[in-house]
Amino acid sequence: MFSANTKVFRPKMADVSTFFPVKREFFSGFIEIFSEAAISSYFFSGESIKLVVDKGVCFFSLGKKERVWKGQLHVAAKILDGRQIASQMREELKGRIAGLVQRGIRPGLAVILVGDDPASKSYVTAKEKACEEVGIYSSDNRLSAATTETDLLGLIERFNRDPKIHGILVQLPLPKHINEERVLNAICPEKDVDGFHPVNVGRMVIGQRCFLPCTPHGVVQMLVRSGVVLEGAEVVIVGRSNIVGKPLANLLIRKGRMGNATVTICHTKTRNLAEHVRRADIVIAAAGRPRTITADMVKEGAVVIDVGVNRVEDASSKNGYRLVGDVDFEAVRQKASMITPVPGGVGPMTITMLLYNTVESAERAAENR
Repeated sequence: MFSANTKVFRPKMADVSTFFPVKREFFSGFIEIFSEAAISSYFFSGESIKLVVDKGVCFFSLGKKERVWKGQLHVAAKILDGRQIASQMREELKGRIAGLVQRGIRPGLAVILVGDDPASKSYVTAKEKACEEVGIYSSDNRLSAATTETDLLGLIERFNRDPKIHGILVQLPLPKHINEERVLNAICPEKDVDGFHPVNVGRMVIGQRCFLPCTPHGVVQMLVRSGVVLEGAEVVIVGRSNIVGKPLANLLIRKGRMGNATVTICHTKTRNLAEHVRRADIVIAAAGRPRTITADMVKEGAVVIDVGVNRVEDASSKNGYRLVGDVDFEAVRQKASMITPVPGGVGPMTITMLLYNTVESAERAAENR
């Protein structure tokens, strides 16, 4: 009767009257519920409780007799912990890296930062720390904001030819005097571990072997590793950027266990956004605006992935701000079956997929030796 993803709900005695207005001694044990079930109502009958869920009906013995009673029960969403999933994947990568080292190859990543943008510096430091954690060699290149486009392109070409470097990352955004498109296109596709080069984007669209964009790939990995079935699912992506929305839609419609979903992309010109979102089994918010997705837009039991990272003023914080996503987290978690937090959700997965691509690039190099 119980599946591997059954979770245990142990109500505190102080909360019992809130969830179940019956005798306190009725709860001498505990209730087990399915984590993916959106419970709409429950019934006491004899020695069991019947939970009416979206995907069926479950009966649980409580060991006491009680009159038939009906009421409302809600269980808040399961939090999809990106840090935990990322940690699991990094352990897997350590084994692959050890195998490469035994063959005389240590994966190498060249990281290039131009300028002193605080957020970019923070991201680059986190990526370098992650490389050290799993055993990837990291070449740290921090250039002044006055660096010319010619000098930057020259550095990229040097890393393109360096056999010790298997991946090249240019941290965006770049100073305004540098053409980002020209810079990204200068990276050898075989070392484009961000997955932004047109060659890799084209290969992704037609289903060929390539480096997948880190954030979209991280979202898919998070869903699959959390037991979410993508095949046949209605997915609504809010946001059509080249970094998240468009590539994520392409990944989700691909054939296979990590795809086969039916995808709708919404954007700033979409009419009746809420109507589209309410239809979704899986909602992915990547709009870049706080509270784009509110509770009234989400159906009961939906899976909600929040890709957005936004700063909002917060006088109680020592920095004067706090980070929030695109989803009204506290309200939406009362309706969703699963939801990602911000921070701690998609972010750790993005960095992990960068490591994943770097290791894959090193493995390809080993194959071609």
